[in-house]
Amino acid sequence: MKRILFTAPLLLVIAFLAPAASAQVTVGVYGDYTRLAETSTNMTGLGARVGVKVFPMTSLEAQMTYDFDQAFTEKFTNTTGGVFVNNSNMKILKGLFGPTFETPGPVKLFVTAKGGFINFSFNAAPGSVSGFTSSVSDLRTNNIHGMFYPGGGLMAYIGPVGLRLEVGDDMYFANGAHNNLVVQFGPTIRF
Repeated sequence: MKRILFTAPLLLVIAFLAPAASAQVTVGVYGDYTRLAETSTNMTGLGARVGVKVFPMTSLEAQMTYDFDQAFTEKFTNTTGGVFVNNSNMKILKGLFGPTFETPGPVKLFVTAKGGFINFSFNAAPGSVSGFTSSVSDLRTNNIHGMFYPGGGLMAYIGPVGLRLEVGDDMYFANGAHNNLVVQFGPTIRF
């Protein structure tokens, strides 16, 4: 039930805007790299994006990213000089929505500004589809912060298929603003 309440507003916005946009919809998946500045941790994961063209060079996009847990190395100085690798059990779930402005042509430069949420969870659930679904279903019980994402990049298309490279700043707000580098790359399809 929570998933339906979470995705229903997004689907309504897309359904409302699609006829006005001549039904040009872009769907994409991407690999995500996030550098958390506070802990100097590199997080990687997967995401999906849906965009609906509302004007000739403007789209409204919604995206969700799931960054898997990150292992880290701890070195203890003892008589044997052992090195231990532990799992941090930290996962990141991000949801964003906002406009994207692009140049015309098969190779497009674009800028975007999106708002949404970021969720940090610390649990031993596996970094898999079941871990993702449990993260989404537990959103209300976990650590959620508002975020703003300015970014930009390059899209290149051959017919309806393209590639997209994006670089941005995941700014989340928890006792002040925290800036984190994000790089995303993946295929897109236009309908």
